[in-house]
Amino acid sequence: MRTDITKINEHSPHQDLTEGLMVFAGGTSKLFNTGEWRTNTPVFYKDKCKQCLLCAPVCPDSSIPVKDGLRGDFDYDHCKGCGICAKACPFGAIEMKEGIE
Repeated sequence: MRTDITKINEHSPHQDLTEGLMVFAGGTSKLFNTGEWRTNTPVFYKDKCKQCLLCAPVCPDSSIPVKDGLRGDFDYDHCKGCGICAKACPFGAIEMKEGIE
């Protein structure tokens, strides 16, 4: 059985889900807003950022967008708040705050 990811929500009966909620279609992870799992939230201080981009490649959720060589604000829909980016930032431009922002 293949799960139609566009029809999954908190009211979906377990019979309609694949075991382990396996997803078989490509490019569908963008449809899962996993940021609601977050218990800590990274806060980006643009004025401290030197655009070294050390944070972007270490993000396991690709939640730090980079466009034209500049990092943008977090994609909070997908960020799980692991804090790896904050540890990677040598300039203190990312700080972890408790709770969901």
